[in-house]
This record gives sequence, C-alpha cells and structure tokens, in this order.
Amino acid sequence: MNFVIGVFDLFAYTIPGALYVAFFGYLGAKLHILTAASIGGVPTVVLVVVIVVLSFLLGYLAYPLGEAMERILPRRRRRNATEEFVRRMPAAKDRAFLKENTHLLLCALQLHDKEVAADVTRLRASGLMVRNCAPPLLFGAVAAIVEIFAGKHPFAAAVIAVLLLFASLTLVSQGRKLGLWAAMKTFELCFWLPEIDEKLVSDKGD
Repeated sequence: MNFVIGVFDLFAYTIPGALYVAFFGYLGAKLHILTAASIGGVPTVVLVVVIVVLSFLLGYLAYPLGEAMERILPRRRRRNATEEFVRRMPAAKDRAFLKENTHLLLCALQLHDKEVAADVTRLRASGLMVRNCAPPLLFGAVAAIVEIFAGKHPFAAAVIAVLLLFASLTLVSQGRKLGLWAAMKTFELCFWLPEIDEKLVSDKGD
C-alpha cells in the first residue's frame, strides 16, 4: 500500500500538524507521559509513519483554528485582489472573469493547463501553511509564559514567549499576503486565458 501526500496536503495540513505534534510532545515530556525509553522501543519506520499520519490528522482537525485567528486578528489595511489587479492592469477593468470567484477561476486554469495552475496552487498552499502554523506557535508562547513562573530559566522562557508570540502574529499577516498573491496570480493568468470571458457570459446567459 502506497501512502502519498500531495503538495497541498503537505503544506496546508502536514507541516502545521507537525508543529502540533511537537507541542504535544513537549507537553508529554513535561508531564512524563513520553519518555526516551518509551519512544526508543518503537521501530524508526513505524515512528516516522506515526508522526506523519498524526501531523496530517492534527493539521486537518486544527484547520479551523487558523481560520479563526485570521478572522479575529485585525488587519492593518484591507486589500482587495480584484481592485489591486485592476489598478495594475486597467485594460482588464470590464473583463467578465474579474466578477467570478477565484476558486472557480483556478478550476478553469487547471482544465486549461495544470502546470500553469500549479503556480497558483503552490501559492495558496503556502499561504494556508503559514497561517495554520500560527496557532501552535501561539500555544507554544502560552507554554513559555507558564515556564516563566514554573520553570528554572525564566529569562530564557520570557524571550522565547515574545519570539513565539511575534512569530504567530506575523504568520497570520504573511498568510493573508500569500493569499492575496495567489488571487492576483489567478487573475494574471486568467487575463491571458483564451475565450474565458465568452465562456462565462454564455454560461450565465444559458
């Protein structure tokens, strides 16, 4: 049996999930649930497979946390991909494809040329990965704050808490930026897609 993780699954779920695995591993070690002796008895191949599967599952289950952080955290400025694209390419102002959802446009790109559409998919996956890595880093910051009062190295814990909190907030911002870039790339590629406007107009007319 082959176990294959695609690029989108790897970026959007597995990599963020690996941070959750690391965080829970840290808690397990602190609570003496996980020990070197208990882990050392597991074959390496089995351990790697378990970590990968757990990373994917945790990343998938915790996906809403990334969405929640993006929704809750205030934006410094609101940037609309359609408006940005029209500002850069005024000739596209009245094109029909600009009124459509970017996910639908990505499907059109995939039907036309999967290799070209892969650039957009990678950008979207990267944006989701960056955003979804924010919650486990925030949990890590909370754990570091607890270590300030309960641990033996309060200064180091305070520095780590500040760094993790800053990284978590920055990742949400960068995830938004990559999402904007993915939408912009979608519009840029659809601008050159043959007959896309005629197709959209005819489908609505029917």
